[in-house]
Amino acid sequence: MSNKERVKSINQETFIILCLYALFFVWWYLSAYGFGDDPTKYKYILGFPEWFFYSCIVGYVAITIILWIAVKKFFKDIPLDEEEVKR
Repeated sequence: MSNKERVKSINQETFIILCLYALFFVWWYLSAYGFGDDPTKYKYILGFPEWFFYSCIVGYVAITIILWIAVKKFFKDIPLDEEEVKR
């Protein structure tokens, strides 16, 4: 694998991860702040406030699964050592 191909692969993988973490942040932000401000009106799921359950528990599990799938599907092993110069 040439150095140019290696850099292209690394850039693609970095872009994928950054997009997925941006998606995770948007999910976390909208679900954490989207369920209202009044604690007396909170709904609870498994003993957790609804906003916490969806933002921190469901979001974490979902992003873990999505990242695992992305790594299996889009990432590939590349040699990181220098190629020998052929003379």
